[in-house]
Amino acid sequence: MTLNERAQLLADEVERNAVRLRVHVTKVAGARVIDCGGAVQGSLAVGLLLARACLADAAEVAYVPCPVTGGPAVQVTTDDPVRACLASQYAGWHVSAGKFFAMGSGPMRALAAREELFQHIAAKEESPFAVGVLETHQHPTEEVIAAIVAKLPLVAEHLTLLVAPTTSIAGTTQIVARSVETALHKLHELKFDVNQIVSGYGVAPLPPLATDFVQAIGRTNDAILYGAKVVLWVRADDELLEQIGPKVPSSASKDHGAPFAEVFARYNNDFYMIDPLLFSPAEVEFRNLKTGRCHRFGKVEPGLLRKSFGLSG
Repeated sequence: MTLNERAQLLADEVERNAVRLRVHVTKVAGARVIDCGGAVQGSLAVGLLLARACLADAAEVAYVPCPVTGGPAVQVTTDDPVRACLASQYAGWHVSAGKFFAMGSGPMRALAAREELFQHIAAKEESPFAVGVLETHQHPTEEVIAAIVAKLPLVAEHLTLLVAPTTSIAGTTQIVARSVETALHKLHELKFDVNQIVSGYGVAPLPPLATDFVQAIGRTNDAILYGAKVVLWVRADDELLEQIGPKVPSSASKDHGAPFAEVFARYNNDFYMIDPLLFSPAEVEFRNLKTGRCHRFGKVEPGLLRKSFGLSG
């Protein structure tokens, strides 16, 4: 199955269990819109399903204990990391129409394949289904649906959008599930051939829910920047891994060292002024299948996490 077909089956499961999952399903301009945490409560369960939809159901996602904070963490495991994380999960589609704006993820990106990233990975596909995830507190309008459909191929006859704000349970979960994705995207930005990555594992703490948007993006980003641990199984030269490895963790950025909300304020809340090299896990380990050697870089920062999450002790 294509990535979109896999995600479509997952979205069907969410709709069948809408009451139990505390979501609401509507039709807008012919598209199926599943509200996972905007005008509804949402749930922990749909948070996992939303994260899996972002990954086109090409990864396992689970809640596990977090040794860093003592609370829960979100764990991701995939044997199809490039397609799951870069072709689908990466929020590379800026959806805008009128006053509406959202970060777009999900396998609909592999249908549009308009981003420069798709020139480096074999992930462009055709499917009658298009499935996307929007990180926003706004409900998509007919104008928004039209803007998305205009960038999809004609073969995509059925569009499904799963929507959740960062301040919701589901929205927080799907963002924290991006530990492996941020490592792969950082490596791509560093000109590393991500096709050498065979499998990926990542775990990051699930922060307390924030009611304020800035605090919410601060906590979810800090979960990755200062709390995420990622292991990648690769086939590459050890010399290359030793050379590029120190540049991969968030500690390689000049903006590392303060809670994200403080960094955000420092740049007058302009997300795009922040050093793009900051967006990566706290710790990354490479396990080389060619040589059997392991290379680990970076470290978690429990003190910064506790400060960001508002934890005592």
